[in-house]
Amino acid sequence: MNLTDLQPIAGSHQSNNFRRGRGHASGNGKTAGKGHKGQKARSGAPRPGFEGGQMPLYRRIPKRGFTNRNSKEIVAINVSELNLFEDGTEVTIQALLDAGVIKKVCDGVKILGNGELTKKLTVKVNAYSASAEEKIKSLGGIAEVI
Repeated sequence: MNLTDLQPIAGSHQSNNFRRGRGHASGNGKTAGKGHKGQKARSGAPRPGFEGGQMPLYRRIPKRGFTNRNSKEIVAINVSELNLFEDGTEVTIQALLDAGVIKKVCDGVKILGNGELTKKLTVKVNAYSASAEEKIKSLGGIAEVI
């Protein structure tokens, strides 16, 4: 190893801490990288999205619909997807995540009635459709709302 082989640890060298406007010898003096004149060369540059008085893009594009602030994002899965669990298993939201049936939980999980269930399970999720609850209970399982 030579002194010429030494390098700083990756990520430790901060290039943004460069001192601008400290004379010609620094390589970034005089205009300090802002070029000559113009609005962007001066202090108090306009906010992001400002288009020089032209109607900005975010105001030109029509707004459609309505977003309810109180809506909940529910993850829905079919009752047929519960067949991958062993007979007599307790199926919780965490068990569904671990098995890869759902990718993430937003505000809750709902079981829908599509498909067939062949195993007796204890299912503990936020909501059930009427047909899903009936299919789980018809096999002797428990459909519990948490």
